[in-house]
Parts: sequence; structure tokens; C-alpha cells
Amino acid sequence: MTNSSTLYKNATNPSDLTCWVITEGMIGTQNQCVGIAESLGLTPDIKQIGLRQPWKIFSPWLGFEMSYTFTPSLAPSNGATWPDIVIASGRKSIAAARYIKKKSGGKSFTVQVQDPKTNPAQFDLVAVPHHDRLRGDNVIVTNGAPNRLTPDRLNAAKKEFSPLFKPMNSPRVAVLIGGNSRTHTLTSDITHKLVQQLNGLDAGLMITTSRRTGAENLEIIQQELANADNFIWDGTGDNPYFGMLAWADYIIVTSDSVSMLSDAGTTGKPVYVVDLDGHSARFNRLHQHFKQLGVTRPFDGNLVSWDYAPLNDAALVSNAIKESWDKL
Repeated sequence: MTNSSTLYKNATNPSDLTCWVITEGMIGTQNQCVGIAESLGLTPDIKQIGLRQPWKIFSPWLGFEMSYTFTPSLAPSNGATWPDIVIASGRKSIAAARYIKKKSGGKSFTVQVQDPKTNPAQFDLVAVPHHDRLRGDNVIVTNGAPNRLTPDRLNAAKKEFSPLFKPMNSPRVAVLIGGNSRTHTLTSDITHKLVQQLNGLDAGLMITTSRRTGAENLEIIQQELANADNFIWDGTGDNPYFGMLAWADYIIVTSDSVSMLSDAGTTGKPVYVVDLDGHSARFNRLHQHFKQLGVTRPFDGNLVSWDYAPLNDAALVSNAIKESWDKL
């Protein structure tokens, strides 16, 4: 373990600690880091960074980071010091976490979220999901992806979106549809089957899609499911995603998204999975783990209720951070 300050246990007010979240700008990974920071009671300074050549190509293996490496600059501004805590995720963020650790004289506590594909000992703590293979003395293993969902946030979203979702038929079903990726394909046949099954439910449907869903599949969904009993988010106005999760009695999720599956499992509500074409060993481990936890079941067109312990991965990581500080 590196020579980080004892931070949390010695802080008069832990919420006064400074925290940087560093990512490449992908909202999914950024939300994982922000969720961990919020679980610590911190409001992070979010920094989205890029790398200059040759680090852009060879990071994280090149090393030898300097101020010129990053765009924009990572140097603290207006007389500020390096942060007490860095929570980072993504390939480009690895170089940034290493650089800050060095420039702070080892005082910045660095947390890398997701497998950095490099020696985890370079960081104070590494958080990886169960379906990743990395293990080590300073590696905390989560069930899925950390997120920003908490009971308070869900309660607030339920109140905020009450005018939209309260009048809907009950039970209410949140349908979270992803799409094509490196490992999965949402075909028109799968979409047709899904909308047929959804139309067979006596329920109010709250549907959101992804940029990866594709124009053809989106047209099928809009044509076949657009009626007074259903809500299909068109991408305008405030994002109702948290509201859907808050109001849902059941959640249906396509199999391609770790984030959506983890979000759904954090609610403690029954989560049904719609299989897409394609698979990978990593996703196979994810789905097997969630089934063993009792979080998910395959969707066959029917709805039944069951209970399980909700996922709480952001708190799992934040508690590991506190325990690591106590050992310093």
C-alpha cells in the first residue's frame, strides 16, 4: 500500500475531502465513479481527459507521464492542491491516476474502477466486477457495476415522475432495451418476438431504448407498442430512467448491458433478461452470477414476483476505501 494520508478517519468533516473523478467522458463509466464518490458523501470534481501521443496509443503500458501527456491539463488551478481521492475509470484514466499519485507525493488515494489491464499494485484500490478475472490483495470484487442508485434517489425520482407514471396501468414494467455491441446483436426477429411478448402482458409498459438499438428495431418498437397504455421515451425532456426504475413492479432488460442489468438489480425488484444474439465468456459469467444471486431470470412472456438482496456495489467499494484508509 502506498504512502497515502489517513484521510477519512482523521478528517474533521469527511465531506470536506476533495475528490476527482477522471474518465474519458463515457457516461456509463463516469456514473460508476460518481456513485462511489457519492456513497462516500463526497461531491466530486469531474474531469474528462484525453491523451496526447505517444501515450494515446501506448497507454497504460508506456508510463513516464508528464503534464504534457493530458488534455486538458490535470494541474490543480487557483492555488488548489492535488485531490485527497482520485476515482478513475477507463484506459486513458490509468495514466492520469498514476501521474496524480506521483505528483501528490503519494498522498492522493487512487481508486481504479474496472480492470486496468496492468499491475493493480500501482493503485491504492482497484474495483472490478465479479465477471472480470482480476484478483489481488488490493482488489475489491463487486457483483456488477457500481451506480448512483440509492433508496433516496429512487424515492425522489418516483415523486418527480409521478404525473407521468402514476396514471399508468398496474403492474408497471420498465423495459430497458440496449442493442448491438461487440458481443451482442439485437436482430429484428428478436425485437418482433419481444414486442409480441410485451403486448401479451396485462401491464403498463415504460420503455427506453439506446442509440445501439438501431433504426429498424426502434421503428418496430414504436409501431407495435405505441398505445395509450404504454410510455416510450423519445429522448426529449428530462430523462425518466430513474423514474421508470422507481415506478416499476418488474424490470425487463436486454442481455447486452452490464450497467442496465446492475441498475435493475440495485432496485431489488424482479429483473427479467431478454437474450440477444451473441455472447462472450465475460458476459456468460455475469449472467450466471446474477442468476445465482437470484437477481435475474430469463423472460418468457410471463411475470411472477420474487425477492433477493438488492445489489449495492457503490457502497461495497466505498466501504472498502474506508477500510483501506484505516489500515494506512
